[in-house]
Amino acid sequence: MAKITPEILTGELKKICGDNLRSVVLYGSAAAGDGVKTSDYNVLVILEHVEAEDLIALADLSARWGKEGNHAPLLFTRAGLARSADVFAVEFSDIKQTHKTLYGEDYLANMEIDPACLRLELERELKSKLILLRENFLVTKGSPKETDRLMISSISSFLTLFKAALRLYGEVPPAKKMEVLPAISKHVNVDEEVFAIVWGLKEGKNRPDITSLQIFIRYLKAVQNVTDAVDLWIEKSEKEQGKKN
Repeated sequence: MAKITPEILTGELKKICGDNLRSVVLYGSAAAGDGVKTSDYNVLVILEHVEAEDLIALADLSARWGKEGNHAPLLFTRAGLARSADVFAVEFSDIKQTHKTLYGEDYLANMEIDPACLRLELERELKSKLILLRENFLVTKGSPKETDRLMISSISSFLTLFKAALRLYGEVPPAKKMEVLPAISKHVNVDEEVFAIVWGLKEGKNRPDITSLQIFIRYLKAVQNVTDAVDLWIEKSEKEQGKKN
């Protein structure tokens, strides 16, 4: 069976969903031209309604899509999408900036993201993922293979959050993840080299003459630095806003 591309998936969605299908959107690394060999496709599917019957109809196609290493399509109703920008401010800020509409109307182009919602989610996500990074390292018991896997699996999420941090600093972040590092380094002390090393591992490149533990120590410190800086910046901004009010 031929590999399912986003375009083939879109054609199948049109057949299954009919008039219920409003839009199909490619987002993430593939849309930004930022993928590596192991990158998957991320697709947002906007429907007029999402009932149990719709999920049942899509289950087989989604399973085939998942077998090729992709996440299940992200399903939203048209009305639900419009009401979700406040809850998923980080995610939709990133999708809005870098996406490709494969079918239907571009509902993201005019989506408004409240900076206050972006600040709140960014702070929560950075701290949550930092805590998870620490916890997962304990689970690895210091195993080099598992430590590498932990860093490789987390780097894309952290870089996406760094892009959101740039938006708080009033900048338009670059579309490609690794290009965010020089930009965020203007505001925060970031070890750009260690992120380049981890990204190289993600791409399957040979590791430099440095152990997994040495890489992790620097990686954790870099994430901590950004988290602390954003936390302090948010606190300062809220105090200044309070004085204005």
